[in-house]
Amino acid sequence: MQETNVQNKFVETKFITLYDERDPLVLECGKTLSPVTVAYETYGRLTNDGTNAVLICHALTANAHAAGYHAPTDKSPGWWDGFIGPRRAFDTKKYFVICPNILGSCYGTTGPSSLDPKTGEPYRLAFPPFTIRDLVAVQKKLLDALGVNRLAAVCGSSLGGMQVLEWGISYPDFCETIIPISTAARQSAWCIGLNTAARAAITNDPVWNNGCYTQQPMKGLATARMIGMLSYRSAVELKRRFGRHRQNGAADRFDGNNLFQVESYLHHQGEKLGKRFDANTYIYLSRAMDLHDVTHGRAPLPEVLGGIKARMLCIGVSSDLRYPTEEQKELVRFTPNARYAEIDSIHGHDAFLIEFDQFTAAIKNFLKKNVAEFGKIDIVE
Repeated sequence: MQETNVQNKFVETKFITLYDERDPLVLECGKTLSPVTVAYETYGRLTNDGTNAVLICHALTANAHAAGYHAPTDKSPGWWDGFIGPRRAFDTKKYFVICPNILGSCYGTTGPSSLDPKTGEPYRLAFPPFTIRDLVAVQKKLLDALGVNRLAAVCGSSLGGMQVLEWGISYPDFCETIIPISTAARQSAWCIGLNTAARAAITNDPVWNNGCYTQQPMKGLATARMIGMLSYRSAVELKRRFGRHRQNGAADRFDGNNLFQVESYLHHQGEKLGKRFDANTYIYLSRAMDLHDVTHGRAPLPEVLGGIKARMLCIGVSSDLRYPTEEQKELVRFTPNARYAEIDSIHGHDAFLIEFDQFTAAIKNFLKKNVAEFGKIDIVE
């Protein structure tokens, strides 16, 4: 029985090598990659028949640490701790929850910042291009290694939601339910434009040096984050939080150092990302998002989505500027056994990190109605 040594308290990030030269990862672009190391975390216990697993797919700059704490000194838990644990949306008394760090990331899974075994230097821009389908193929290899025979649910938002859709399409008999949040069947021109501006901010930073930097291009990465943050939140939220207030109140109106509070907020968010993320990783992952199109090489959208066998709960957010709700409604329109839920929030695209009560109610209700179909839950306490 696969299990963690914690129950939503202290958890460790684990690592596994899944491919080698004899059996490399064949990417959608036609290139191969080996070895591939995957960082992942698990919560709860896997049943003997391997059918109570829940896969959590993370977004652009997140990682495998979705819940719990790494150490008693940690000041905050994993990024989706509000959803994972006893009596939460993904109840670890029932489910074995897995969150892998995606291919191409910089948090332990092989990506552009990893060392190329052939050169001993970071891959940088020599790393092969990859797609959402490649991310899912690596995740399937991980689940096979962990003894997972079927997924009770796959859930994720944004880039994570793209992975969820690919799971339902690529492995229709492996998923019982899928829960894509704030995502779309294909990346829109609007989102491609936003990502283009963010990448330009990075590549125009002189420190980037055509990807061969020795220190992070902090200014470019920070600016990319600032561009992103404006689409992750909403105008209503920013107005309520900051209005036209400045850091030092009614000081000299023309003092350029007396920033508007929203300016200070964006600078702070940019600096935070610059200290924890990798610029080449941002470029590669954002390009993978832009390539996302579930119809590519397949069939028209109604036919592709019509092949999804899993029951689907698609969740949209009323104020999401990046992936408007009509994109989630389109998914539901063409997918059998699908239902739509909308979160009423001013927090925009980032609502999935904030509105835990609303999301939990929707997910719990959905899984409760379908739990009888999962089979018996055989957990030994």
